[in-house]
Amino acid sequence: MSLGMAQASSPRDPYIHFFQQSLGDFSEELQVAKEDGKKAVMLFFEQDECPFCHYMKNTVLNQPEVQEYFRKHFALFAIDIEGDIEMTDFEGQTMKMKDFAFKLNRVRATPVIAFYDMEGERVVRYIGKTSDADEFMLLGHFVAEGKYKDMRFTKYKREQRK
Repeated sequence: MSLGMAQASSPRDPYIHFFQQSLGDFSEELQVAKEDGKKAVMLFFEQDECPFCHYMKNTVLNQPEVQEYFRKHFALFAIDIEGDIEMTDFEGQTMKMKDFAFKLNRVRATPVIAFYDMEGERVVRYIGKTSDADEFMLLGHFVAEGKYKDMRFTKYKREQRK
């Protein structure tokens, strides 16, 4: 990805152009993602007062090129780690969003970016903000191309930046 190209386009609201509206049932979202030919489901665990979450939304997730690539390859949802909204996890269990984040996904600090395969198994977990849109795009390629099966993201990044 050319960061210059991403910055040449006007930033767009990530809640409209990046994240999808969830029906609150991730077992159903998984089925839709399979039918749509997606590579994975990406969950962005966040909280309102998180400066690193705001950084991601204001400098990375708002870039049109990032939005288009991720929307093409992934089902994308934001999860409020303090949320009291009832939801259904990938196995069909109902719980509050905050319990899904903390108890099932061990999210204690934000952001956490987690990718789940088409069986609902977490395959990649990235903690914290990416350094920029380029690194986030590398993370997307790492998952979409299945490279996570062969190596860690740090090795993939090193190889890509040679």
